This record gives sequence, C-alpha cells and structure tokens, in this order.
Amino acid sequence: MPEISEKGRRMPASPIRKLVPYAEQAKKRGTKVYHLNIGQPDIPTPQSMIDAMHNLDVEVIEYSHSAGILSCRQRMCDYYAKHGIHVSPEEIIIGAGASEAILFTMQTCLNPGDEMIIPEPFYANYNGFSISAGVKVKPIISTIDTGFALPPIEEFEKAITEKTRAIMICNPNNPTGYLYSQQELEVLRQIVRQYDLYLFADEVYREFCYDGTTHHSVMNLEGIEDNVVLFDSVSKRYSACGIRIGAMVSRNREVMQTALKFAQARLSPPSLGQIAAEAAMDTPDSYFEEIIAEYMARRNTVVEALGKMKGVICPTPKGAFYVNPHLPVDDSDKFCQWLLEDFNFEGQTVMMAPSTGFYATPGAGKSEVRISYVLNVENLKKAMKCLEEALKVYPGRV
Repeated sequence: MPEISEKGRRMPASPIRKLVPYAEQAKKRGTKVYHLNIGQPDIPTPQSMIDAMHNLDVEVIEYSHSAGILSCRQRMCDYYAKHGIHVSPEEIIIGAGASEAILFTMQTCLNPGDEMIIPEPFYANYNGFSISAGVKVKPIISTIDTGFALPPIEEFEKAITEKTRAIMICNPNNPTGYLYSQQELEVLRQIVRQYDLYLFADEVYREFCYDGTTHHSVMNLEGIEDNVVLFDSVSKRYSACGIRIGAMVSRNREVMQTALKFAQARLSPPSLGQIAAEAAMDTPDSYFEEIIAEYMARRNTVVEALGKMKGVICPTPKGAFYVNPHLPVDDSDKFCQWLLEDFNFEGQTVMMAPSTGFYATPGAGKSEVRISYVLNVENLKKAMKCLEEALKVYPGRV
C-alpha cells in the first residue's frame, strides 16, 4: 500500500471539528448539544444576500475573473473606504474564504522553510495553512494574565532569525477576542520596518468591537505599505459562512501580480458567493449596530457565568465572538471529549474547542478552551450551566 505524504501526516486535525463524531453520537443518545465549538453565528444573513440568490437571472453560471468579479471588488473598495482604508480593485483578490487568501499569500511571499512569527494562541488553521505552504510557524506566547495582549517587542526580536520572513496577527483575535490597540500596531510597524518583514493581518472580525473601542487596520500603518497583506471575510462578517468569500488585499503590486497566478491555477472564486457578497455591500449600518448590541449581551452572559465558576479565569474580550478561558482541568482535549461521551446535565451538554489546537507550542493550551458565543442568550445560559455542573464532577479536575 502506498504511503501517505509526510506533509499529510503532519497536517493537524481541526480542534473545532475533530470532536464532531462524539457530538453526533451524543445526539443519537438523545442529548441536547450546545455548539460553542465553531464560529457559526445564528444571526440572520442579510436579506439582500438571500434576495440576490433568489432573483438570479442567468442561463449559465460562468467562471469569474480569477481575481474575482470586478463589480464585486469595486463594491469592496467602497466598503473599505468607509473604514478609512483606501484601495483599488487591482489591490484585491477574492478567495474562497479568507482561508484561500491566506494560502495564496503564504505561497506568494514565503519559501518552504521560511519562518513566520505568530503570537499564540491563534486561529487553529494557521497551523494547517503553514504546513500546506511548507512554512515554519515561530510562536511567541501571549498570556491570559495580560488578557492575551501583544507580547513585548523583545519577544519578537528573540524569535527573529535569518529565516524569518513574516509576522502574522489576527485582530480582533480568534480565539481570545483580544483587540490590538494603535500603540501595539505601532510596535509591529517598528519591527516590520527594521527587519523588512511582511506583516500579514487577519482582520475578519473588524466589525465586531465592543465597549466603545475602535478597530485600527494595519493598512493604515505608514512607511510599510509594501510589507502589509490584509485578509478579510465577507462570509464571516455577514453571517453567511457557507458562501465562502474572502479576500487578500495589498498595495504591493508584485505580491498581487504573483498571487494572481495562484488564483488563476484554481480558475476562479465561487460565482454565486460573489453575487451574494456584492449584494451584502447594501447592508445598512443598523444591521451591525444591532449585531454588536446582541454580541455584547452574549459576551457578558458568558463572561459573567464563567467568572462565577470556581477555578475559572476569563478576561473580557473587546472584539470578535470568542473567549479563551482557563479551566481547572487536567487536559482540555480529554475534557471536551468527556463532555460529549460521558456527561449530560438534564439531558444537555456543551461542545467546545480544546485550545491545544490554537497553539503551535507543544503542550500549551491544555487548561484552556475556546468558546464561541454565537448562540442566543437563553441557550448560552443553559450551556454555561452545563459547563458549571460538568466542572463539579469531571474526574480530571485540577
């Protein structure tokens, strides 16, 4: 029998999805499972997107331009301008989600064996993307006692070697919800400029900032315009995850021309998704005002409940829709599986993502889980009650 590739063996299973079989078995036993493991909001998709698909009047669903439909990219430029980011359609390549955009960028900017510094915990799939591109992740830990703030500049400088080519951040952060300040971004600007590195920024959750805070984009850092590549997601922003539309954005002309060759190799991004994405740009600001109020209520529900649980530590996030608390457990992977296999409270249990998959450092995150507060407040209250009762009886409690 032929062997599997070394790259395939190293490819990690998703911490967000790997426990799905256990959840399915729990449901077959009649247990209600509250899904807090995945960033799939229950917020309605804007009606304009649904209408655009219902009213589609074409005889052939064609390939689009490899960079994406021009009119869609133009509407995206209008959206960015509203947020103080001024780019042209030629500075945007639409991908099948932000995921494809990240892969294009790594393949464009980095050689196999190059190193990329990422503050951890970070979005779990960065590990998988880097393996696909042959890139080595150099993690530097951000800690729960600082709320997962950007590590000091000295930690970045310790991690830089002759193979370092890029720094990557997620802002607001997935899985911690931490929102980087302008001052923290200026620290990154200094490092990037001094060492002439790429700065990759996943700003998928730009819209979701709380308590009157403001999101600052790396696209507006002066003096490193050619170093910056932005990743974005229309599907995540508008609660339409299944349309799989994201983008890479950069003012570096050579980067965009090179990335287009990778885009051409996969022909085009999803045409139906782009039609829906273009319609999303008509969404009124009131849509986000209502969503932000709803997410703040959900965040507060979860953070307040966690704060009352003995041995649990949970900073209050300022963005995205995740928290990454410390739990008094021996192993978050075992605990999350135990919740689905061996526990229920009044016929209910909760599914979370063990945070070990959001680190690159072996052994890190064993006492942490990622919770996505994407359910309504009443369901979140029930889910937190399940977690509270589970922690009381878990045999591996620390």
